Amino acid sequence: MPRSLYGRAALILMLPVVVLQLVVTIVFMQRHFEGVTMQMSTTVAREVELVLSGVPETTLDVLDIKLSNVSRDTLAEPNTRLWYDFSGVIITRNLTKILPQIKVIDLFNDDFVRLVADVDGQAKEIVFDRGRISAAKPHQLFVNMMFYGFLFTLIALIYLRNQLRPIKRLATAAEAFGRGRNMPFSPTGATEVRSAGTAFVDMRNRIERQIETRTLMLSGVSHDLRTPLTRMRLALAMLDDDEREPLEQDVDEMQGMIDAFLEFSKDGQATEPEAVAVNTWIEQVVANCARAEREVSLVHSEGEGTVMLRLGSMRRALDNLIGNAVRYGSKVEVSMDLTDKFLRLRVEDDGPGIPENRRAEAQRPFTRLDPSRNQDKGGSVGLGLAIATDIARAHGGVLRLGESERLGGLRADIVIAR
Repeated sequence: MPRSLYGRAALILMLPVVVLQLVVTIVFMQRHFEGVTMQMSTTVAREVELVLSGVPETTLDVLDIKLSNVSRDTLAEPNTRLWYDFSGVIITRNLTKILPQIKVIDLFNDDFVRLVADVDGQAKEIVFDRGRISAAKPHQLFVNMMFYGFLFTLIALIYLRNQLRPIKRLATAAEAFGRGRNMPFSPTGATEVRSAGTAFVDMRNRIERQIETRTLMLSGVSHDLRTPLTRMRLALAMLDDDEREPLEQDVDEMQGMIDAFLEFSKDGQATEPEAVAVNTWIEQVVANCARAEREVSLVHSEGEGTVMLRLGSMRRALDNLIGNAVRYGSKVEVSMDLTDKFLRLRVEDDGPGIPENRRAEAQRPFTRLDPSRNQDKGGSVGLGLAIATDIARAHGGVLRLGESERLGGLRADIVIAR
């Protein structure tokens, strides 16, 4: 079965037409070619038999049959017919059965029939009109049937394509929305397709309103929480150093958790995707990490071209992966592969890695695989991989975690379909 809807619909349309033509062809050949041609050839065979028995020339004129003597060499000629002359098979078989003295049956011409018979040691040639023994040009029926069948099937396929076009537009808009792009779409087509398109537009609007509401709510939460934290900092400044330092660490940790949560909650929908030259962009990201005194190197960059990305979101995702790799490893390598089908950004480190049975858990928000180690390494709240996962999904891609074959630590791949 074809995989596309258009291919399946075309097959549903064409299969009955082909089967119908085959049935009509078989029935017509049995009822017309075999039945009618058999009757007409039998009648002509009786007339030819009468002519060969010896009749006056006036009788030949009445029967419209020409009789002449020819050389006996013509008796050795083969039977001939045109390749599309289906009734010629029936004529040859029936005449040979009724008149054994007929040695040659020439049906190569559509206008007349030529017979050569052996009569008392003499070769006689009989010529008469082809229309008397079979229907005139019977192949024209099949030619017309195939031609008009193909013509109307082609017209039907054109109309079918126009009817399926709104479905393809709906699928394209839904796929673009799944990859974070808002493509203009208006429902068109049949009633059912319009209903599906209207439902998609309503769903997209509800999702966009939900995202906008969440952003406004988080902005308010950020403002409400930062104010008491500022008052706490001012109050702590009045305390002695021994009492102030542990409390300031708690406040800093709370501030970091709020900032990380707000960063995770950003959906990246505020900016539209733009065409990014990935090979140049990845070099800039690695160079910025080097200026920040991070042990990061670009070891592989293959492929050229542009990809539609939300540059700020994707930079944040890559920074999170590099930051995690630097936190837990001493050496970090970045690579990029760009093909016609996908973009892959890879970050590898020589750290302890993540066990296979906990990689899915590591991509969940606020997950600490080793809380004590994370706190020692800089106050992580377990949102780095979750943010990268969310951004990859917003671009219609996925974040895959594995084991680095080069360095032995964690391997993180962001794969985005083009």
